[in-house]
Amino acid sequence: MSFNGTADYQINRAIKLLDLDEETAKALLEPRRSLEVTFSVRMDDGSVRVFKGYRVQHNDVMGPAKGGIRFHPLVNLQEVKALATLMSIKCAVIGLPYGGGKGGVTVNTKELSEGELERLSRGYIRAIAQFVSSDKDIPAPDMYTNPQIMAWMVDEFSTLKQQNDFGFITGKPLSIGGSVGRNAATARGSFFVTKAACLKEGISLKDARIAVHGFGNVGGNAARIFAAEGSKVVGIADSKIAIYDPQGLDIALAQEIKARTGTLETYPHGQKISPEKLLACDCDILLPASLEEVLTRENAAMVKAKLIAELANGPTTPEADRILAAKGVTILPDILTNAGGVTVSYFEWVQNRMGYYWTAEEVEERLEKLMYKAYEDIYKFKQENNCPDYRLAAFAIATARLVEAMQVRGWV
Repeated sequence: MSFNGTADYQINRAIKLLDLDEETAKALLEPRRSLEVTFSVRMDDGSVRVFKGYRVQHNDVMGPAKGGIRFHPLVNLQEVKALATLMSIKCAVIGLPYGGGKGGVTVNTKELSEGELERLSRGYIRAIAQFVSSDKDIPAPDMYTNPQIMAWMVDEFSTLKQQNDFGFITGKPLSIGGSVGRNAATARGSFFVTKAACLKEGISLKDARIAVHGFGNVGGNAARIFAAEGSKVVGIADSKIAIYDPQGLDIALAQEIKARTGTLETYPHGQKISPEKLLACDCDILLPASLEEVLTRENAAMVKAKLIAELANGPTTPEADRILAAKGVTILPDILTNAGGVTVSYFEWVQNRMGYYWTAEEVEERLEKLMYKAYEDIYKFKQENNCPDYRLAAFAIATARLVEAMQVRGWV
């Protein structure tokens, strides 16, 4: 099943549970708008390269579309459609006044100089400028994009519009309207959800052994936060290597080595294993924080964790879901667990529109409140409707909210 097919599969499960009619189902599954662009970038050697970019707005019934921009060699329209669909569900799960959007450029950023990366970022925004705005579609960072890239993009957009529009994009540097807490928001939100679930599932988070698959911004921050809250992080993995130590890892040292060398290979302690083997390591809680579809029917049976909190988008295939459920593994779905990022992006947008900025404590307090409420809503729905898993409950709640909004607006 393709990643796009997986997104449709999960929504169809919710459609069946809610007993929705065919036309309503079609309105949920099909993006309202898809844009494919081609644009040119002048390279440092004077040559010109042509790049393909995308922006998809899945559903904006509740408000502007919202979703990140990823720069990756495998970006394609079908993937962007699936990610935009999941963003609609994610925003509805948390109760944000947004629909789902997503964008991307097919590019390997490791082949670009800083100047080329800036020209690529600006070129992409010029190509999609009529498609986005602070009231229409609000991008953000995603895979291989960051606050500096967002700064170039907001500057280009403001130049085109001949006025500043800082609310057009989120995940910006603090100096131009970014929000405190945004960098670690996805990881912080995942901690709040995992903590709430552990209380319900009878797991002691303080005594839990944590394995983090993926050690970029989200995975690195998650490892740091869980360790700081008293959990023992026994395994971490980047794209090249994993480190496992049942005595616990020094996360600050690992982050320093990763930042300095680009890899965990020189981390001096523990056992070095493949990133794939970390998924089956001896731990209580597994945090997949890398790419989609890392847990599959081939490796799901080997997972030893009691609870999986999905930080990446779509890390578990439907086949793996079924295998893990049969093993009694609890899965906290990505559309809930990694929603801290879009939630603090929402806070940033609100602050931009007000021109009034909150403290770190205020941001964290608001994030904690929304993440706990979302978890409790899903837990209650799961219990009352006899849902077999959190994923179905989350998709059903979000789908019901989207359908209600479409009905009152006369869309279906």
